[in-house]
Amino acid sequence: MANGPDSGNRGGLSRRSFIAAASAVPLVAIRTGPARAAEFTYKLATGQSLSQPINTRLNEATQRIREASGGRLELKFFPASQLGSDTDLITQVRAGGIEFLNIAGSVLSTVAAGAALTNVGFAFNDYDEVWRAVDGPVGTYVRAQIEKTGLVVPAKAADNGFRMVSSTSKPIRTPEDLKGYRIRVPVSPIFTSLFSALGANPTSINFNELYTALQTRLVDGEENSLVTIEAGKLYEVQKYIAETRHIWDPFWIIANRRAFGRLPEDLQGIVRRELDRAATEERADMVGLTASLKSQLTAKGITFETADREAFRKGLSQAGFYRDWKEKFGPEAWKALESVTGPLA
Repeated sequence: MANGPDSGNRGGLSRRSFIAAASAVPLVAIRTGPARAAEFTYKLATGQSLSQPINTRLNEATQRIREASGGRLELKFFPASQLGSDTDLITQVRAGGIEFLNIAGSVLSTVAAGAALTNVGFAFNDYDEVWRAVDGPVGTYVRAQIEKTGLVVPAKAADNGFRMVSSTSKPIRTPEDLKGYRIRVPVSPIFTSLFSALGANPTSINFNELYTALQTRLVDGEENSLVTIEAGKLYEVQKYIAETRHIWDPFWIIANRRAFGRLPEDLQGIVRRELDRAATEERADMVGLTASLKSQLTAKGITFETADREAFRKGLSQAGFYRDWKEKFGPEAWKALESVTGPLA
């Protein structure tokens, strides 16, 4: 576990080496090609800020895929919303304009509603529960729902982090602090539902527009993982972070089914192996970076607040949030979730 700004967890990147590695990710990955032309040249896009761990690990994976395939498969890497916003990228991967995409489950739920199962408010207490769920029954359910839309999920989930509420005007400690509060949320019905149930006024805004929305006070605050808050420099336009850990969100690497199906089985195997490795390594990076970021953000002027998680969960229960989403997801999905979390009410 990381203890300082330059320390990292075992198997992950240290903060200093991670920043160096991230800076080496080009806005378009241009590499010297093999002697022969690639049989398959595909695009891999992300909407995440350049310095986030997922981009470093996916860039490494594209290089390993090229090498392991003997140059037969070239994945051109386009991080940091170069090819459009998150919602644009989902449209493109479904249409085949890009072949691979890393996307947050919360955003993916706009086309695969079942992907929101991991976003049930205050469901997970810690990473032990998260990975038992997403590598187990919850992940099995969500992958099946995503693949019903014509996409392929060629890798295990990566970590988009436990989300916390940040604010400019006041600290957020209890549900009462959210009454009438204008908060930015991803383009995802379950996020809107959660904050509406707590009395806030949620607004869906794409991440690449968030900094400006906070700067101009279009919204009072937002919610994201510490890694995302730091990577997006949101601390420059926020004063408080409440450690609500209200939602855990995964990253899913998805592929256009037709494009993935055109790859011979041996290349599909290489892709699955190397993207799985990238996701596993990114999970470790996120733990280390999150542990070090609290002190870094405090030094940048952020005040951290302890949130009353039980009060928030009670508020959601009283508002019918869990009852409503149990009905929307159906008994199969809810059973998978509660097999890990225990009863949600």
